[in-house]
Amino acid sequence: MRANRTSLILGSVLALSIVALVGCAGSSGAASVGNPVPPLDGYGGAPSAAPSAAAGQPDQVPNGEGSNPDQVGQLVDDAKIVRTGTIDLQVKDVPTALTAARNGIRAMGGYIGASQTQSMGDSPVASVTYRIPVDRWEDALDLLRGLTGDGGKVVSENTNAVEVTGAVVDLEARIKNLQASEAALQGISARATRISDVLEVEGQLTTVRGQIEELSAQLKQLNDQASYATLTASYATPVVAVQAAAERWEPAKVVDEATASLVDILQGLTTAGIWFGIVWLPVLLFIGVVTGVTIFILRRFGIRGGRRPGDVAAA
Repeated sequence: MRANRTSLILGSVLALSIVALVGCAGSSGAASVGNPVPPLDGYGGAPSAAPSAAAGQPDQVPNGEGSNPDQVGQLVDDAKIVRTGTIDLQVKDVPTALTAARNGIRAMGGYIGASQTQSMGDSPVASVTYRIPVDRWEDALDLLRGLTGDGGKVVSENTNAVEVTGAVVDLEARIKNLQASEAALQGISARATRISDVLEVEGQLTTVRGQIEELSAQLKQLNDQASYATLTASYATPVVAVQAAAERWEPAKVVDEATASLVDILQGLTTAGIWFGIVWLPVLLFIGVVTGVTIFILRRFGIRGGRRPGDVAAA
């Protein structure tokens, strides 16, 4: 009887766990509209709004003039936005600009994610990816724009912002539901007596734990991207038009190219002469001899065989 009762309990809880897993998406949608999910430790979470505001009913202030502006500002502040951008700069001195940008970004609480430096002729060219606190995004752009100085300029600038608040709330709700299923399965495992039941519950626990770890990694990545914006900056020195034209024209290179062309022409003529002397001349001589012999034979046969018997008498 005890084994049958344990099997019934195990089957019931497993069925409830499967229903909870299937209803994760629906629960997350409901949580984001009517019942906001409380944020996890260290992750921010859903916008902190009153239930009446979430249901579409504006809060009333004592003077009856609509919603509370502080709550609207709080909703904007809690929004999860992933910011990315690129900026192409021409600066007077690339190493000096790189140092100033590095010190300024670090002072804002950011850091360098990746960097690459190479030389284009005598001028260095650099590309640096900065990770910047999202609330210092505009400050970072102003810092990099100010590095152009005299003679420099911002060649191009591109920024992009994607809101991921809904994705974060959805992931938090799904993780919460999976954690509830995990707790239920752990209780079943503690009460199970048969080895087959224990093994079945452990298999379910392994699957649920894997899903929790996967969703937690996605949530951590989204929160990191929303906390630190990504800005890629390219640095180069201005190129004067006259200098660029002078650098493109190289007399020695032109002489080398002309000499190479002359050598190619002479080699082609020499090759043609060799082919003509070795191959075509004997062929032409042979064709000429055969043609001459053929004409001679035809003429001989034409004079002797072309006359009629009456032609001799008439002559």
